Amino acid sequence: MPLIGTAGHVDHGKSTLIQRLTGRDPDRWAEEKRRGLTIDLGFGWTTLPNGTDVSFVDVPGHERYLKNMLAGIEAIDIALFVVAADEGWMPQSEEHLAVLDLLEVNTGMVALTKSDLVDSDLLELATIEVIEKLEGTSLESSEVVPVSGTTGDGIDVLISHLQRLTDSVTPSDIGRPRLWVDRSFTASGAGTIVTGTLLDGPMDTDESVTIYPGGRPARVRGIQSHESQVDHIGPGRRVALNLSGIDRDEVVRGDMIGLPDQWTTSTRFVTSIRTARYVDELERRGAYQFHIGSSVHPVEIVGLEDGVAVFTTSKPIPLTIGDRFVVRDTGRKLVVAGGRVLDPEPGPTRTAMASARSIDPDAQADDLAARLLAIRGSASGARITAQTGGGSPVDAVNVAGQLVSNEAFRSLADKATRLVAVEHETHPLRVGLPLATLAERLGVSSEIAEVVVSRTDGLERVGPDIAASGRDVDLPEQARVEWELARSELAAALAVPTVAELGLDSELLHLQLRRGELVRVSDDLVWLPHQMDEVRRLLESLPENFTVAQFRDAAELSRKYAVPLLEWADKEGLTVRRGDTRTLR
Repeated sequence: MPLIGTAGHVDHGKSTLIQRLTGRDPDRWAEEKRRGLTIDLGFGWTTLPNGTDVSFVDVPGHERYLKNMLAGIEAIDIALFVVAADEGWMPQSEEHLAVLDLLEVNTGMVALTKSDLVDSDLLELATIEVIEKLEGTSLESSEVVPVSGTTGDGIDVLISHLQRLTDSVTPSDIGRPRLWVDRSFTASGAGTIVTGTLLDGPMDTDESVTIYPGGRPARVRGIQSHESQVDHIGPGRRVALNLSGIDRDEVVRGDMIGLPDQWTTSTRFVTSIRTARYVDELERRGAYQFHIGSSVHPVEIVGLEDGVAVFTTSKPIPLTIGDRFVVRDTGRKLVVAGGRVLDPEPGPTRTAMASARSIDPDAQADDLAARLLAIRGSASGARITAQTGGGSPVDAVNVAGQLVSNEAFRSLADKATRLVAVEHETHPLRVGLPLATLAERLGVSSEIAEVVVSRTDGLERVGPDIAASGRDVDLPEQARVEWELARSELAAALAVPTVAELGLDSELLHLQLRRGELVRVSDDLVWLPHQMDEVRRLLESLPENFTVAQFRDAAELSRKYAVPLLEWADKEGLTVRRGDTRTLR
C-alpha cells in the first residue's frame, strides 16, 4: 500500500486536496479547524479506480510547524507536491522541496492547486515556474497537474497520474520491521495505541516488540490499518498498534518500534552529507537538529569534510546503514542539509571519515556487513547484522558470535607471533606468554586469542602459556648450577628450606613450577614431586580419621610444614577435613 505525502507552502490547499481525494478531513484537532491551518500530521486513505489502496499523510506547511512536517515525511513513497496557482512558488515551497530532495524522494508529482482562481495565462506561467524550480532536484521532470480542490477540476487527471506512480512502488521487506511512532494515545478499553508507517518487514498480533531507544519490551495486542482489524500486516502501510505491557507515557513520538535484538542504538555516527541548494556551505559550529524517522535530536557536528560528517547526540538513536535524515539549523530556523548514515558505530573521527567513504549505502546487506567488518577488524556479529539491515559477512572468522575479518585475523596472527618472539628473547626462562596477557596485548578476548594461536603455524599452547612451536627452554649454565643446588637442598628432607632460603631466581622458580619440577604448597614452601609421593604414602598409612598431630608425628615434621601439606592435600582432593580430623578420600 503506497504512502503518499503532501508537501508545500502554507495555505496552498494540501488538506483540501486530501479531503477531495479521500473524503476525509486530515485536520484532526479543533484548533486546526478553528484556525483553518494544519498544525500537525493528518492522515487519510482511499482506493484508486484501479483497485490500489493508498494512504496519505498530510503535513503542515507553516514554517513554525516544520518539525511536525519532518516527523511524517521520511516514510513516504510518493510526493504530492502542492503549489497554489494564484500565489506561485513561496518560501516553504522551496524548503519543503529541499526536504524531499535531501531525502531522495524521486517519485512524485505536482498539484498546481487553486487553478479555478487564475486565468489560463497565469496558470501557464505558474506551471513554467514550477518546472524550473524542480530542475536539479529529485522531483525534476515530475508531472505538473492543474487542479482545484474546491471544484474538483483536474482531480481525475491527478488520480490517473497517481495510479501510474503507484505501479513503480514496491515496499522494502527485509524481515526487520520498524515503525517510527508519530502518535501515541490511550483508547478506552484498549490501552496504549501508537501509530506510524510500518517499514522493512511485517508484524503480527501477539508478537513481542521492543521500543527503542530505551529497550522497553511490549507485546502487540492488536493491529489496525485504515480502521480495519488485522492479525498480520506487511510493510508500506499506515498502522495502529495496540500495545500491552507498556504505559502511554512510556512511548512517544520519535520512538521506534522493532523486534527484539534486531536494532542497535548510537550517540555517534558517520554520514554522507550534502547541503540544501540554497545553502552555500555547512559550518561545523551551529545549533543543529537531526531529524530521522519521526524523531528529532540536538546534534553536534564533530567532523565535516568533503561530503562526510560525524555527528554526536546526547540521546541514543536506532540506526542502520542507509538511513536518511535531514539537518535543521535552529538558529536560522531552516533545513540546511541531509544525507544517509554510513557507519552507526565508528572509530576515531579522522579514520572513521576516511573509512566511511568506502561504504555504499545501496549495497546488498551481506556486502555492507563485509565492508563494515573490514573497517572494524572485529565486532559482534549481532551488531554487524543489526547495523546493516540483516547482513552477515560471508567470509569471516566467527568465535562465539564475535566476528573477525580475514585481514584482521592475519594481522592478529602476525602480531601474536612477534609478541611471543619478544617474550622468549626478553625472558628466556619463561615457557611463553600467558594467554590472558597475549589477548590483552592483541586487544581481543581470550577466546579469540586462543583461536588465533590454534590457527597460527609456529605457535602452540603450553598449559596457560603461548610459546613458539617445539621450543624447549634450555637452562643457561648459571641457572643449571643454581637449580641443582636448590634441588639438593630440597631433597635432603621433608623439612625443606623456604622459598626465600632457597634463593632461586624468580623466573627460574616459575619455570620449574610450570614444568612440574617443583610443587608449590604455599607461598613460602615448595617440594620436589617425589617428596609429594612420599607425603601421599604417609597419608595412606594413617588411621581412617587422623589429626594434624598424627600426621606431624608420622612425617616427623613441625606444624610449620604439617599444616600447609595437609591444606594442600585438602585442595588436591586427597583428604577431606571434618572439624579437627581428616579422612583419606
